[in-house]
Amino acid sequence: MAASALARAWGLLRLGVPGRCHCGSPRDHLARMRHIPGPAVTERNLSAASGPGASGTDLYCVELLRKRDYEGYLCSLLLPAESRSSAFALRAFNVELAQVKDLVSEKAIGLMRMQFWKKTVEDIYCDNPPHQPVAIELWKAVKRHNLTKRWLMKIIDERERNLDDKAYRNIQELETYAENTQSSLLYLTLEILGIKDLHADHAASHIGKAQGIVTCLRATPYHGSRRKVFLPMDICMLHDVSQEDFVRKNQDKNVRDVIYDIASQAHLHLKHVLGIKPGSLTWQARSFHKSVPVKAFPAFLQTVALEDYLRKIQRVDFDVFHPTLQQKNTLLPLALYIQSWRKRY
Repeated sequence: MAASALARAWGLLRLGVPGRCHCGSPRDHLARMRHIPGPAVTERNLSAASGPGASGTDLYCVELLRKRDYEGYLCSLLLPAESRSSAFALRAFNVELAQVKDLVSEKAIGLMRMQFWKKTVEDIYCDNPPHQPVAIELWKAVKRHNLTKRWLMKIIDERERNLDDKAYRNIQELETYAENTQSSLLYLTLEILGIKDLHADHAASHIGKAQGIVTCLRATPYHGSRRKVFLPMDICMLHDVSQEDFVRKNQDKNVRDVIYDIASQAHLHLKHVLGIKPGSLTWQARSFHKSVPVKAFPAFLQTVALEDYLRKIQRVDFDVFHPTLQQKNTLLPLALYIQSWRKRY
């Protein structure tokens, strides 16, 4: 039974979209993993997605997610079949908001985009979504799972506040941003899974904060190339590091100390929910939070990618600009499937 479930999950990854497949042994899967194709989404599909009620709207969300949030795409594939399309819609909505800051040249234009999404959410809850693929799919998800409007609006509001190109004043400000965006996304994912549980919400809060911190670290080289730095100023000042040090890709010990402190905060949040061994950034021993319902575990599979990044950055002595940190982990899909099969996160 377990082997059959693993085979079905592997089939989803190979196809990129929900469906049936005939799968071989786990050894065969490992041998083929480097040749996993993405979903077969044609221009015709994407064109059809923009029409009212078009069947291509779900494929549009899948393709958007695969291109812009690959880890979220993989995690969504491992959700129960009845929740998968709604999770794609939710994460596609998050991608639409997240990319506004990079796509607009002026803050005023970004504010207009955010206003569009605010009105879109209002219209969704009035059963009148605009003819936009992500909006249509999000409307379906709201209807299907009775999603809480407050969490959707929190994500928009926080993304809107973040349109200012300013560094976080302190680590708490970064955590607040992560709570209102990444944690809110997880609260909605739990609703999609039909879970209402305080312990699961508590885990979602910590995991979302860890996700926000790790995302900030991972984006540092990209932001630095654009002469922008968003790392918490209080930690930079503590180690006498300037924003120019990150723009110039300085690798001195004090710069690495800044990264170590920030990475340690992400590690601390994961420790709360994963039972991570104290005093290190390794995950050899872990005891799972027994109070979190097993049904909630698929919502938290992203911890696998978070752990992977924190392991790698420790391995390169917290050099945030090290080339290996920019490489995609080809074994991540397999690691996710194994954790999903074992019903762990």
